[in-house]
Amino acid sequence: MSVRIYILSKKIGMENTELLALLEERGFQVKSASSTVDNISAESLIEEFAKPAAEPVEPVQEPEPEEVESPSSKPSPLPLGAFIKSKEEIEKSRNTGSRTPPVIVAAPEPPAVLQTEPSSTGPGAAQAPPPPPLVTPYVSPPVPAEIPELVAEKQPQEDKKELKTIQVKPPIVVRDFAVQLQLKPFRLISELMEMDIFASMNQIIEEDVATRIAENHGFLLDVRHRGERTQKELAPARKKPEIDESKLFEPRPPVVCILGHVDHGKTTLLDTIRKTNVVEGEFGGITQHIGACQIEHNGHNITFIDTPGHAAFSKMRARGANVTDIVVLLVAADDGFMPQTDEALGFARLAKVPIIVAINKIDAPGADIDRVKRQMQERELAPEDWGGETISVAVSALKNENIDSLLEMILLQAEIMELKANSNGRSEGVIIDSQKEIGHGSTASVIVQQGILKVGDSLICNGNYCKVKVLLDDKGNDIKKAKPSTPVKVIGWSGPPDSGAVFQTLKNEREAKRQAEENAFELKKLPQLAPEQTDEKATSLDKLMEAIAQTRQKVFRVVVKSDVLGTAEAIVENLQQIKSEKIGIDIVQNSIGLVSKNDILLAVAAEAVIVAFNTNIESGVAVFTKQHNITIYQHHVIYELIDQIKEAMVDQLDPELVESKIGVAEVRQVFSVAKGAVAGCLVTEGRIVRDAKARLLRGDKVLHESKLETLKRFKDDVGDVRAGYECGLRLDGFNKYEEGDLIECFEFKKIQPKL
Repeated sequence: MSVRIYILSKKIGMENTELLALLEERGFQVKSASSTVDNISAESLIEEFAKPAAEPVEPVQEPEPEEVESPSSKPSPLPLGAFIKSKEEIEKSRNTGSRTPPVIVAAPEPPAVLQTEPSSTGPGAAQAPPPPPLVTPYVSPPVPAEIPELVAEKQPQEDKKELKTIQVKPPIVVRDFAVQLQLKPFRLISELMEMDIFASMNQIIEEDVATRIAENHGFLLDVRHRGERTQKELAPARKKPEIDESKLFEPRPPVVCILGHVDHGKTTLLDTIRKTNVVEGEFGGITQHIGACQIEHNGHNITFIDTPGHAAFSKMRARGANVTDIVVLLVAADDGFMPQTDEALGFARLAKVPIIVAINKIDAPGADIDRVKRQMQERELAPEDWGGETISVAVSALKNENIDSLLEMILLQAEIMELKANSNGRSEGVIIDSQKEIGHGSTASVIVQQGILKVGDSLICNGNYCKVKVLLDDKGNDIKKAKPSTPVKVIGWSGPPDSGAVFQTLKNEREAKRQAEENAFELKKLPQLAPEQTDEKATSLDKLMEAIAQTRQKVFRVVVKSDVLGTAEAIVENLQQIKSEKIGIDIVQNSIGLVSKNDILLAVAAEAVIVAFNTNIESGVAVFTKQHNITIYQHHVIYELIDQIKEAMVDQLDPELVESKIGVAEVRQVFSVAKGAVAGCLVTEGRIVRDAKARLLRGDKVLHESKLETLKRFKDDVGDVRAGYECGLRLDGFNKYEEGDLIECFEFKKIQPKL
């Protein structure tokens, strides 16, 4: 008989990962929590860790003279030669810093052998030597390492002060890291700028940079990656803590993100899982937003996050991977790995989360599952059935094949990870997306990570705060509270919070509003910090010339409006990636909601166009737009919008003039007339056109360039003369023709430029 590890861990009160590490140290061949050990080993482990902790030895007081007994009558309770201090002496030395000599317990000598030599008391009387004293004078011996009180006394007082440890999980966001260091965010940003690192409040900093900053402020940084545990956590606990904090943590559902290439079936798979139809509601058949939902399978909940697959939404995919526990990488069996698939794989590895590969469209023509698995091996994702460690499941989202197997693999991975969260205390979580809705104002889709979010809670996220008025689940139902790993829509925000930012619960709305106003004030001050960081390079001649060139360059200004903040960020990011030496692009404003009259006035003042993505125009604003001649580009598919913006930028460029030769004539004879001279010519190439531009060449040298003033054939004025015919012509302002001169007729054509 044998016992599974996860059952054994429950009996002895130890985490699965801790027990696995202990068994591997002792030579057991175990791989996961489902592995087994024999009954004898299991019973020995239960006995070993079920033993109560040994009682500490109380210090022995110095005995009174009348209570001293001989060593033969009562043995000493301490090791031989041990140094003993009373409890009062230890407390006194700690308070005053003075030292008192300890009491040394002498080792009793062995009893002497009875002798039969005669003595004064009588012949053959046996006498034992007198017993040695129990207390001997203090002679300043070296401090033994076994006595912790004395070792602590010899150490300097400042060595007792240890650095306070703070724990962080990548990615390390500037704003959240500043809170942990008990700093204002702008102070941390100033320190980063001193290190030549220019970061905003929502940007991520490297682990080594964060470690150095933490040490400067007296903290020891403990970076915890997902799924990792420190050696201290892996070691078996010898003593039980006074407060068992593990009781505050409860199992929570896994948060799963579906990533992959565009049109590989991510949203269709999620539709099949939650038995809805979202694809038909998406413009162009692709997901434009990041969304979350929760489903139930075999009595267990799973939270799914769906992200767009188009290249324009890379930032949204990165945000989805950073807030999840497990990534499902979807690969079409007929296409294999594509650019966005590799990009999503990189995001998952950067977030250091387990990856499950779902091979979709196995029923499509040209599907090749083995080819996908070969591509997995090339990317160090060897599937389990090929001897690797990556779970792979072949599914068909359209025909609902093997969907249950995929869900079971997700639950199995979640069970191994032992996902838990603290359901007590104040809640916190991450913003998935935010928007402005008619009738609701600013709303945000969030995922709760700690605590329980309730109606009436006061939240803060950067420069925005919220008094939670309504909580809606992923199906639109009104709920009163949300546990960890639950996706909900929060209504009641003062403004749309930043996507990907972390929200926290404060004690009341007044405190949340005050903190949000302080954060907003610091955010406004950040752009003013940059001019202070000037150096010689910034004032160099090259920089100056570059600045002058930028002022002369044409600029295409845009006001961006979108339905949700995440999509607006994606649009801005892709517009800024349009690079051209002929024209630049400037995002005047980026906001969400309907196109309002204020947006039109802003576009008029900035001479900008308005980009409205998945949003409409307020009633009565269309007439106002025509009066001010403002162009509004309305679109529902992002790649079509980007293409149209590129065309509009090209239209603002001046057309390029390219010279085109029309014809050539050779001077055969020169005729004198009353007004000067006329060249008798033979057209040798193309045609000669009156009033066109022409130049006279003598050899390789251009002598004159002007308009062709006169063109005659015989005595008649003509508009043009073709090759092979003779003509008489005269250039404006030139009379010194010679035989053999060439007259070249040309024109300039306008060509549409490119970015």
